[in-house]
Amino acid sequence: MSAFVSISPTPLAPRHVVEVARHDTPVRLSDEARTALARGREHVDALAGRDQPAYGVSTGFGALATRFITPGLRARLQRSLIRSHAASTGPEVEREVVRALMLLRLRTLASGRTGVRPRTAETLAALLNSGITPVVYEYGSLGCSGDLAPLAHVALALTGEGEVRDREGRIRPAAEALREAGLEPVELVAKEGLALINGTDGMLGMLVLACHDLRALLGVADVSAAMSVEALLGTDRVFAADLQELRPHPGQGVAAANMRALLADSPIVASHRGPDCTRVQDAYSLRCAPQVAGAARDTLAHAETVAARELASVIDNPVVLADGRVESNGNFHGAPLAYVLDFLAIAVADVASIAERRTDRMLDVARSHGLPAFLADDPGVDSGYMIVQYTQSAIVAELKRLAVPASVDSIPGSAMQEDHVSMGWSAARKLRRALDGLTDVLAVELLTAARALDLRAPLAPAPATAAVVSAVRAHVPGPGPDRHLAPEIAAVARLVRDGTILAAARSAARID
Repeated sequence: MSAFVSISPTPLAPRHVVEVARHDTPVRLSDEARTALARGREHVDALAGRDQPAYGVSTGFGALATRFITPGLRARLQRSLIRSHAASTGPEVEREVVRALMLLRLRTLASGRTGVRPRTAETLAALLNSGITPVVYEYGSLGCSGDLAPLAHVALALTGEGEVRDREGRIRPAAEALREAGLEPVELVAKEGLALINGTDGMLGMLVLACHDLRALLGVADVSAAMSVEALLGTDRVFAADLQELRPHPGQGVAAANMRALLADSPIVASHRGPDCTRVQDAYSLRCAPQVAGAARDTLAHAETVAARELASVIDNPVVLADGRVESNGNFHGAPLAYVLDFLAIAVADVASIAERRTDRMLDVARSHGLPAFLADDPGVDSGYMIVQYTQSAIVAELKRLAVPASVDSIPGSAMQEDHVSMGWSAARKLRRALDGLTDVLAVELLTAARALDLRAPLAPAPATAAVVSAVRAHVPGPGPDRHLAPEIAAVARLVRDGTILAAARSAARID
């Protein structure tokens, strides 16, 4: 964990976004950023002093850009922009998302290409460091012309208006919270209002956080798949390196290597490796686990590449160029982010779907190779894990609905000036829900596979999967009569989220 994150004209690393968004790591503007800010502001001030119209400096916005705004009205223009655009509604957006978009907007401001004053950027940095988080709501961004409404709520708080949550999570008037933190509200000047809201920061912040979470979840998916292979008396031969090399997708190779490591030295696998075993092939949900998890990894790698490019980007309209020109552009359009956000939701749904199929096999006496029906203690009297699979199936069905792309839609706005939008914010919001669903689906598979492995005694699982079973058993009892299962699913989901499952597997096996 960094002591602080330096904000400069250079790109942020994804880990810095996670640190500031989730762990409240402080931020500091670098000397290079202050120099760039001052230089960029000089160009905007020079432009503001001229008679010719300049978008965002001396004109209205969107479809109202044809009106020239006289100098005496320009401060009001910026205030009005922020007040009118802070129009989101719906459920409150998570604190980590708001902090991520604040950080990413600050990084763009620090490039000097937006023309805001150093003081404005310093105040945004101080807002982050004070733990003050503007209240932002779900609906209001079309993923084009920036995440306008969400960013406007942040800008509104900078001016001392609207509502915020303080470090303790209490909703407060922004003016009161700023005063208590020793911060002076910003009085916006020419172009600053537009520069504060015209970015892809919400979409990008959610993409970076999602990539971080999905990388860990794909590791857990390999763990749960390996446990299911053991529980169902499957073979590890299909994961052999020479077989994977015949189809050299990088993600598939990583997933198969993980499966081999997780199943190494498994007495259960060894028990049916001889000539007495009459099974020729395992079901696809076992045999093709690396192909599915691997494809998801490759999709994730592409998304991470897009995120890295965006983290190196300056998103504003207009922008201040190095030679002093202030030019309109279309770089605020969210299509690059929207596409990969949607693509990740498709991968998430498929990884969850194959996990549910493995769970179902462990519960069915016709396919579980000797396990009791529904892994029940006394089938008929006890229902065992019958309904945890229903819960898993309901989540998978929802994930398939969430996998429907948002980016294929476009709803025009601003009197048809903004006539094609990306819907990237919506793609990001549904991806966050999808990742929560995948977490619960994998928790159910882990819970089920752990019980199935216990029921294979006296045969023992591999050292790595045994370590995972032990981690689960520290929070969830082993097989027995029916009991309240919802808390047990929640407990294992917490172990997935906090990294306990992966740490347990890695204590006994080298996995990615």
